[in-house]
Amino acid sequence: MAITLTDPQPIDRSEEILTPEALAFIDELHQRFAGTRNELLAARRTKRQRVAETGKLDFLPETRDVRDGDWKVAQAPAALQDRRVEMTGPASPAKMAINALNSGAKVWLADMEDASTPTWGNVIDAVLNLRDAARGTLSYTAPEGKEYTLRTDAPLAVVVMRPRGWHLPEKHVLLDGEPAVGALVDFGLHFFHVAKQLIENGQGPYYYLPKMESHLEARLWNEVFVFAQDHLGIPQGTIRATVLIETIPAAFEMDEILYELRDHAAGLNAGRWDYLFSIIKYFRDAGEQFVLPDRASVAMTAPFMRAYTELLVKTCHRRGAFAMGGMAAFIPNRKEPEVTAAAFEKVRADKTREAIDGFDGSWVAHPDLVSTCQEVFDSVLGDPEKGGRPNQLDRQRPDVSVTADQLLDIASAGGQVTEAGLRLNLYVAVAYTAVWLSGNGAVAIHNLMEDAATAEISRSQVWQQIRNKSVLADTGNTVTRELVEQILGEETERLRGEVGEDAFTGYYEPASHLIRSICLSEEYTDFLTEPAYELVD
Repeated sequence: MAITLTDPQPIDRSEEILTPEALAFIDELHQRFAGTRNELLAARRTKRQRVAETGKLDFLPETRDVRDGDWKVAQAPAALQDRRVEMTGPASPAKMAINALNSGAKVWLADMEDASTPTWGNVIDAVLNLRDAARGTLSYTAPEGKEYTLRTDAPLAVVVMRPRGWHLPEKHVLLDGEPAVGALVDFGLHFFHVAKQLIENGQGPYYYLPKMESHLEARLWNEVFVFAQDHLGIPQGTIRATVLIETIPAAFEMDEILYELRDHAAGLNAGRWDYLFSIIKYFRDAGEQFVLPDRASVAMTAPFMRAYTELLVKTCHRRGAFAMGGMAAFIPNRKEPEVTAAAFEKVRADKTREAIDGFDGSWVAHPDLVSTCQEVFDSVLGDPEKGGRPNQLDRQRPDVSVTADQLLDIASAGGQVTEAGLRLNLYVAVAYTAVWLSGNGAVAIHNLMEDAATAEISRSQVWQQIRNKSVLADTGNTVTRELVEQILGEETERLRGEVGEDAFTGYYEPASHLIRSICLSEEYTDFLTEPAYELVD
């Protein structure tokens, strides 16, 4: 297989990462696994079509023995025993990486997926930053002269890297003229350059695996891990992976996913925002009963979301795996004390529910929220400095019994579809996409951290509401293509006034055209980031 790089422009220090040996490893990964990945993506489409025709999903009869079996995943290494607070954020730029490592969180989800625009520069920079961090040499000097370095007065967060999902390509690496698999490029470069150093540090190559829709996709990752460890001469089981259960079909295969990865599994995560996006995507044309209310009104206490999270905790702890809570998207605003106080209270309530339910830890999106999450989990687990438990693996939740109907009871969300919600969806979809096109995959909008998952919910709700001719509760209007086009135009003009003409012309206007195209299209676009990726270098 011939491998070719199509670098759009020179990238500083890229030669340290794109070595002949590293590229040969990427090539070998593709020769062995890209074909299976393509088959699994085709199987996704077939299953989605079948579900669209029936409006039903269920637990797999052919894997009942796995669900009923008495087995556990491998015991987690010491570095992952305590995950009560996990900081999330992109691995590029270096400033954000340093702030995350220094945040006081137990774990940093170093994101090369939803919180990162996969420009080639960002991909290379992320791997460089993670390698330098493992070596203890990561630093950054801001233009105004402020220096950022890794702290030495307290432990750094343990790094768990999230590569792209199976569906995304990497157009800057061609194999026999075809774009590489983004997941294999991200994993391959990181593992090749960082794994052995992490092991020397007493940790290891740890990963978050996103967007999976079946246990067969988990099986493929397991095969990748087995080969990669052999290739570098690393003992089997050194890699540990936490899987985001962020698609509705994966919610029906939690046991099976852990089973396929059992020698490498560390846990499951309740990826709440992508989970809602997946529900919309999967049941987008299955009728009004699957139309979610305004995004902001879908609470984690809704019965169908409770079924999902409680099943996740029960499944994980039965198998000896960690159950990780979802993202707290609220962002403190240091210039607005009232906004900050409200954000802290919402985060505290969210994390308290998770800790009481049995989760072993949870995510925050800002360093200022680490202490709040820590306090909540300390209150349940005990102070780690005074003999508290590191996790809740002993909390088995025999009281939980979840059916397929409960997972699919979308009507239990309550709430309404409103014009205010429609406007917000279009505003967020354009604003986030514009920032993504500029090279930044995570941005605060109205004191909420938005990433690709929340943008996906926003634009998908609009498409679904048009498809189902939803009636807006606050105006009585029916959602039509014409109404969406009108409101999109108004929200785009509002953004023009907020960001200035240069930014608008460069990023916001193209973002608005893209959102218009995919929201008004007769055919649903599976991932916003796929057409958006064609617009970045």
